Amino acid sequence: MKPIMTNQTAKQPTATPVQGQARKKEVISDYNGYDYKKIFWEDADRKYEDAADRIAIRRLLPKHMHNFVDIAGGYGRLADEYIPRADVATVFDYSETELKQAKEIHGDQLKTKAGDIYDLPFKNDTFDALMMIRATHHFKDMQKVSDELYRVLKPGGVAVIEVANKKTLPKMFRYWFKKSDVNPFSLEPVHLKEIDADGFYNYHPKYIEEVFKKSGFQIDKVLSVSNFRSRKLKKIFGTKNLIRLEKGAQKLLAPIRFAPSIYYKLVK
Repeated sequence: MKPIMTNQTAKQPTATPVQGQARKKEVISDYNGYDYKKIFWEDADRKYEDAADRIAIRRLLPKHMHNFVDIAGGYGRLADEYIPRADVATVFDYSETELKQAKEIHGDQLKTKAGDIYDLPFKNDTFDALMMIRATHHFKDMQKVSDELYRVLKPGGVAVIEVANKKTLPKMFRYWFKKSDVNPFSLEPVHLKEIDADGFYNYHPKYIEEVFKKSGFQIDKVLSVSNFRSRKLKKIFGTKNLIRLEKGAQKLLAPIRFAPSIYYKLVK
């Protein structure tokens, strides 16, 4: 259940209602039968975006974790970043297709679990660390998601969560020049129906930070990630040069929450 779709035209998976009788309004994207690894990452040449995620994860995840879960982790794209740090590593996702790929790639190094993001199939205080990358844009009820992440994390545990940012410079320019009616300065989440009719949301940093605090999290660190996500910049500067710039920009631009992806290190 993942990706951030900014600046791409890959075919979208269809969205389906989440499992559970009580929640009929929330939706998640169903990646069953969709080759997310090939179509979104490999065919679209997202080496820069992948590297940017990895730089942030290396900075924020604990060096050693006993029981770790990658929430909405799909086919385990980032598993080689956390498997060496964890005694036990699990990837959780809605898509059985992606979880099967994760097993094929990583074998017994990685456990898999399918289920509903709004009702995680884990007991309270199960994990001492978790992460959720490129998933928030599918979640209408981020407070419920945040509460569930808090519930399954042990006291003192660390959560690394990436959030699709509503307040980016390109969105500001589009708003100022009347190319978009989406106000990046307003706090409420925006539902980008032109990208996905059922589930593509961006969040203002102040809004999402209040969501995390309401769940009980403390915000420990923030990074601005994928700061140079642009086809034009890739053509002009090349992927390797953008990755070099990214390493310095993540911390430098964090105070202004600049990038399309904002990473949070949260502590329970």
